[in-house]
Amino acid sequence: MILATMLEMARTYWKDALEILILAVGIYFAYVGLRGTRGLRVLTGLGSLVLALVLLSQLFGLVVISWLLQRISAVVILALVVIFQPELRRMLAQVGSHHIFGIAPENKEIVEELAQTAFDLSGRHLGALIAIERGTDIQSHIESGVMIDSKLSPELIVTIFHPKTPLHDGGLIVRGDRIVSAGCIFPVSQRQDIDRNLGLRHRAAIGLTEESDAIVLIVSEETGGISLCHRAKLEREFTPASLRARLSELLVMLPDESTAHEQPAGEDRVPLAGDPPLGGHPKKPVERHDNIAA
Repeated sequence: MILATMLEMARTYWKDALEILILAVGIYFAYVGLRGTRGLRVLTGLGSLVLALVLLSQLFGLVVISWLLQRISAVVILALVVIFQPELRRMLAQVGSHHIFGIAPENKEIVEELAQTAFDLSGRHLGALIAIERGTDIQSHIESGVMIDSKLSPELIVTIFHPKTPLHDGGLIVRGDRIVSAGCIFPVSQRQDIDRNLGLRHRAAIGLTEESDAIVLIVSEETGGISLCHRAKLEREFTPASLRARLSELLVMLPDESTAHEQPAGEDRVPLAGDPPLGGHPKKPVERHDNIAA
């Protein structure tokens, strides 16, 4: 009897349950996408104001306010799209940049050259910001720099990031096996929960990976430390072997193969305020004055 009643309720209310599930998933992912941004505070304040007006209008029978709330709902939705345009663009870019929609370049030579370049820059203590384009098009950021369109070369990258060259202040973008642009301007992350000790290069790397599935290599000018940023997560403390392995996972291997490997030692998330500095050791110099125009 109880089972029959439950089956009858399931047949009757399955649509309602599906709608609740879809709304719950949508609200959850919206919260995850807005968490740590200014947009969450704006949304919280706006939601509190609307909820207070609705309660007051229902409690005291305020007809005019109730009528206004019903009529301006479409305008409010349009206003939310305008207000949260950066956050919506970032969330949609993350959805579109999933491995299902993207194609990873299968070229192991790129991995070797990028790893060699990173440690060459590190040994010379040359600050660098190198983005590797993947499935998501970042043409707008490419156009913000100086077009190069040259075959990927460690010697050329080291030359570009030499402090006395005009293009060292900015990011370099690699597409496939070619350097397409240098001196590029990357969006600086506006998240409020990022450790303030992070330099501008690291914030620019986080900002670009918030909007795309690009992989960004960061070399600290002060410490020579190498970091990798992917999907707004920083990883650090690489050895030549671990950097090659991680780049291979992200650029060469299939998605199901890459997820089977463990991440390298170091940060697997963006350091939050109050966490130890990026280097992981309080006494280690922290990159505070990266002079990238971003």
